[in-house]
Amino acid sequence: MDWFKMFYAVLGGLGLFFFGMKILSESLQASASDFIRNIIGKLTNNRLVAVGVGLIVTCLIQSSSITTVMVVGFVNAGLMNLMQALGVILGANIGTTITGWMISIKVGQYSLLFIGLGALPHLLAKNSKVKVFGKLIFAIGLIFLGLDAMSGAFKPLRTEPSFINLMTYFTADNYFSLLATITAGCLLTFVIQSSSAMLGITIALATSGSITFQTALALVMGENIGTTITALLASVGTNTSARRAGLGHAIFNVLGVFILTLLFIPYRHLIEAIIPGDAFFIAADGTAPHVAPHIAAGHTLFNVINTLIFIPLLPLLHKTVCWIVPEEKQKEERHLDFVGDLSTLSPALGIHQAYLEVVKQGQLVADAVSWTKSLLEDPYKNKDLIPRIRKYETISDNIQKEITIFLGRVMEASLTKEETKGVQSILRMADELESVADYCESITYYLERLERHGLRFDGETHQEVNQLATDVKSLFDAIFENVKNHSEFDFKKFDEIREGINQYADQLKWHHIQRIHDHKIPALASVTLSDIAVALRRMKNHTVNLAESYLGGKAHLSKAIDTDQ
Repeated sequence: MDWFKMFYAVLGGLGLFFFGMKILSESLQASASDFIRNIIGKLTNNRLVAVGVGLIVTCLIQSSSITTVMVVGFVNAGLMNLMQALGVILGANIGTTITGWMISIKVGQYSLLFIGLGALPHLLAKNSKVKVFGKLIFAIGLIFLGLDAMSGAFKPLRTEPSFINLMTYFTADNYFSLLATITAGCLLTFVIQSSSAMLGITIALATSGSITFQTALALVMGENIGTTITALLASVGTNTSARRAGLGHAIFNVLGVFILTLLFIPYRHLIEAIIPGDAFFIAADGTAPHVAPHIAAGHTLFNVINTLIFIPLLPLLHKTVCWIVPEEKQKEERHLDFVGDLSTLSPALGIHQAYLEVVKQGQLVADAVSWTKSLLEDPYKNKDLIPRIRKYETISDNIQKEITIFLGRVMEASLTKEETKGVQSILRMADELESVADYCESITYYLERLERHGLRFDGETHQEVNQLATDVKSLFDAIFENVKNHSEFDFKKFDEIREGINQYADQLKWHHIQRIHDHKIPALASVTLSDIAVALRRMKNHTVNLAESYLGGKAHLSKAIDTDQ
């Protein structure tokens, strides 16, 4: 047997399969990105709903790894609690089994037809939706072409004595052999870093007649453990809850596999009873024509049974991971919480994750604005707020810089006009939020200037400054709440608040001139009052710009806003 020929044929087939899965995932993400964003954003504490969300999202993006990495990021960012995350991960395990059914369909002989039918609209069509659909069909063709190449390359193994001797250790006909096969599946999935690719290899080996259905079933069980490593790696360097989510995924799959090892023979018989055809039948050409659907059914049944077992046990799983990974003190500095690796994410989901970072930045700035208002109310009593405001300004500055770098990498990909507007909108929003935080910090220095010289504003001036700060905070809170929740903008309300701030700022300025004329305010206090008023007015301007920048990219960032507004 020519081992080199088999090696490069398998490698080429695996490459086609990998590339096809990547393109398929990107196409599905691009076509369903709005739905994915909305469904994740509407998670509730209902564990069944969370499981359903994980199942649907994973079916759409064709990768449980991407789903679990996203979930770890959402938990790290505080947008999802641990119980929700565990539910979504259970659903993702079921959703990923659709890959097995897809590659078990006997359409490999039409792979070149799929490639041709998909390539033409993708290259020639002007409509973006038609192009995405063509790309999706093209990807399916590549997947089947890769599987055909691997299956053909594995055929000589059926009669290779060294391979037959090796497979005597992986017959899964006794408990030791079963554990050895499961371990092999786990290790190979860890090396390849793709349970879908390993599933494709397993089906190709079984279809070619190189391994039995029983061996393939045990390998799939091991692959379910190996795929959890992706989530564990994604949780490295994240916060406690995110690490708990990754660990929960591993515990869920490991325990599920352990339970099925005890019931392996009844489990195998159940699959054979459900799926028509003899999984062990070998045709005249040496292939196993019925084994692929049996393997796909085994993959699905394992995850469905496992999920049904663990849904009522989610609170116990939650307590277990919390016990294994205890709470720790949060780090002082924070960077981007959950933007993903663009090698596995489509631009559409990359933009969405950057937007969620902006929302997180906005929450930090909202706290800084609130503390600034409290500081102005009583600079001496609330002086402990000064370091907090400055710390949040530094974090906001870091987030803004890292979002800019991340989106710069996103823009290197081929973006639609809508996605380009979304990127521009997020960049401007991050910049406007950072400007608001800058002026919050500036006010802390202005108030320290007063304290150093033992000065205070008189009662009337103090009251006017507080009122102006209150109005600015109200405007920021109202606009940010709309941006965060994708709710409709009440422009009349915002215009009233903005106009009221402008009028009050003009009134404060006129009163200030009167006080200077009447020698009622020291020169340094006068300058400081002017600086604070200018800072608050500019905070108002940047807040209005925040709303405008969000609306500028609303076609991509939110479908909930009425375009007639």
